[in-house]
Amino acid sequence: QVQLVESGGGSVQAGGSVTLSCVVSGYTYSRYCMGWFRQVPGKEREGVAGIATGSGGGTAYYADSAEGRFTISQDNAKNTLYLQMSSLKPEDTAMYYCAAESPPFLSPAQTVCENIKNGGSSENFGYWGQGTQVTVSS
Repeated sequence: QVQLVESGGGSVQAGGSVTLSCVVSGYTYSRYCMGWFRQVPGKEREGVAGIATGSGGGTAYYADSAEGRFTISQDNAKNTLYLQMSSLKPEDTAMYYCAAESPPFLSPAQTVCENIKNGGSSENFGYWGQGTQVTVSS
């Protein structure tokens, strides 16, 4: 059974930094995209960052809103996905979710992750965490 558990959210002042963690268990696939999404009540969920693994190693993809401020990474030894967020803005306030790609893996992991960058569908992600709230005050 695949489980994703996020932590690290909280309240921070604008300009500050927060690092989110997502511990992944039961996930045994070797070529995949994992990512971070966020959602504000009343708005659609949006992709923030993704990391694609495979023969080429981990490649990161960022939505325009995250480029230059956020860094996605993973520690395979700890089965943990991270999202380091800096220069936070009030508009970054949202519930943040980590997600992992699920079978049947019809597209290359890089293509799935590019959907995060381009604001495309999250339909390839079948595994989701419960979310962690990040609130940025001005």
